[in-house]
Formats: sequence, structure tokens, C-alpha cells
Amino acid sequence: MKVGMLGCVGLFLGVGIGMIWIKVFHTSDFEGYSGMLVSYTFMPLGIIAGALIGAVGLGYLASRSDS
Repeated sequence: MKVGMLGCVGLFLGVGIGMIWIKVFHTSDFEGYSGMLVSYTFMPLGIIAGALIGAVGLGYLASRSDS
């Protein structure tokens, strides 16, 4: 459940990074190119990064032993 939540956080992070990319590099908005760039590139990358960071973090927390 937590990995799914971190994946959703990664989705929003990917959208934010995509919007920053569009503003900084002046991506063309002709026929929705900038929207396709964000939805097909940065959203999946954000989901994957959020899920991997969450899985690794939760795995690390689960592997710690309380001695």
C-alpha cells in the first residue's frame, strides 16, 4: 500500500518536473506537444522513480532488526 502511495507521489513529482522542463526549455505547445511530452515521458519516469525509492526505503526499514 505504501509503495502504491509513493508511486502516486512520484506521479505528481513527474508532472511537476515536466512542467518545469516545459518552462525552462521553452517546449513548443503546437498540437499539444508539451502535454504529450509530460504525459508520455515525465509521468512514467516519476511513477517508476517513486515506486523504486519507496520499495528500497521500505525494504531498508523492514530489514532493520530491533535487537
